[in-house]
Amino acid sequence: MEYDKIKVLTDKELHGALRDERLQLQKLKFGHAVSQIENPGKIRYSRRLVARYLTEINHRKNQIKTIN
Repeated sequence: MEYDKIKVLTDKELHGALRDERLQLQKLKFGHAVSQIENPGKIRYSRRLVARYLTEINHRKNQIKTIN
């Protein structure tokens, strides 16, 4: 998912997507540890997507602090 699409998500959707992606990343890592997965690049993509979600969450938190 591109960052532009992440920015338009509501807070609830953003946190839900983060939770889902973290679970997906955990499953990918476990699957890769047990046996080779078909595309190990998925781990990298998932890890970066989690970081994008966290970046947007932190950006919104900091934006609220600067307004008050």
